[in-house]
Amino acid sequence: MLSYFMEEKHKVYRHSMREFVDKEVTPFVDEWEEQEDTPRELYRKAGEMGFLGLKFPEEYGGGDNDYIGQAIWIEELARCGAGGINAALSAHSEIALPPVCYFGNEELKQRYLLPGIEGEKIAALAITEPDAGSDVASIRTSARRDQNNYIVNGTKTFITNGVKADFAVTAVKTNPDAGYQGISLLLIDKDTPGFTVSKKISKVGWHSSDTAELSFEDCVVPAENMLGEENQGFFLMMQNFQWERLSLAIGSVAGTDKILQDTISYLKERKQFGRPLSSFQAIQHRLSDHVAALEAARQLCYSALIKHQRGEEVTKESTMAKLFACETTQQIIDDCLQFFGGYGYMMEYPVQRIWRDNRLNKIGGGTTQIMRQILSAYYLG
Repeated sequence: MLSYFMEEKHKVYRHSMREFVDKEVTPFVDEWEEQEDTPRELYRKAGEMGFLGLKFPEEYGGGDNDYIGQAIWIEELARCGAGGINAALSAHSEIALPPVCYFGNEELKQRYLLPGIEGEKIAALAITEPDAGSDVASIRTSARRDQNNYIVNGTKTFITNGVKADFAVTAVKTNPDAGYQGISLLLIDKDTPGFTVSKKISKVGWHSSDTAELSFEDCVVPAENMLGEENQGFFLMMQNFQWERLSLAIGSVAGTDKILQDTISYLKERKQFGRPLSSFQAIQHRLSDHVAALEAARQLCYSALIKHQRGEEVTKESTMAKLFACETTQQIIDDCLQFFGGYGYMMEYPVQRIWRDNRLNKIGGGTTQIMRQILSAYYLG
């Protein structure tokens, strides 16, 4: 994985990250899945190791904009076998913190970015609403300017880390008549009066990450909490969407690689009709297809990752990576469950969790259908 363009420091990262996941994460997966939560202490431990900020500037405690190192962390974390844990940490460091880093003023960076990289404060990105998912321009949460403040009213839903987050980077309408050109990003602290977690949402998968509905009722937010310029929020969100989509694809490939290897071990041991399942040609051929397809997905992700590290525009590449990787991995995992037969459908076997967790990757960060629409614009105009 990534070996052909890794520097020596990246090999050190992978070793320390794998040790960390094996010690601090994997043994507790079942417990955190049952509790439907990833504990705050894990954020702190990951922050102490420097794993939450490798892609951020060194001056804020980051790793000098090292997206390759961050990708290795996503891969190693995916090996724990619970997509919810990866989702909880990634929603914080890969999705919610970047707007603060790249568009926040210095005071916001000191108050929120620094402790976020250290794992002392947890962030959430609040965009989706009950009536606005892929159609971001139709959000209704409003932010009305009142002298030196904004008065925020509205509802957000499906917000990862929404229950425990210390602050939410929130998409609001500052010009309700301007469509996507009237959207802004506000950083809203959880202690703001009128900001409440109205509901914790139960999900099919990602059990170890909390998901919430958030309500804002006459929240008075300081104007200096604006990220970037007013009415430029849509364009700011689009800039990080490429990394969000690429990170989802990278994690999906890594998690699928782990369960595919576990499935191959099972097929070698499990016997039917007097011989191992791995000896049946139908299974051998299907596995061959999956191994080749997974490697193709991995290389598509890595190609986009290298360009992203260089600072190149990767909208097309990250979109292709997410589309192909998330569709392909779901097909592979579905067959892995099938190979386990009845055992695959039992809760005690981890393949069922991967099967449930990975399914969300075709929805989050932009659905498969949206990915196809974006690509069609490149090739059809």
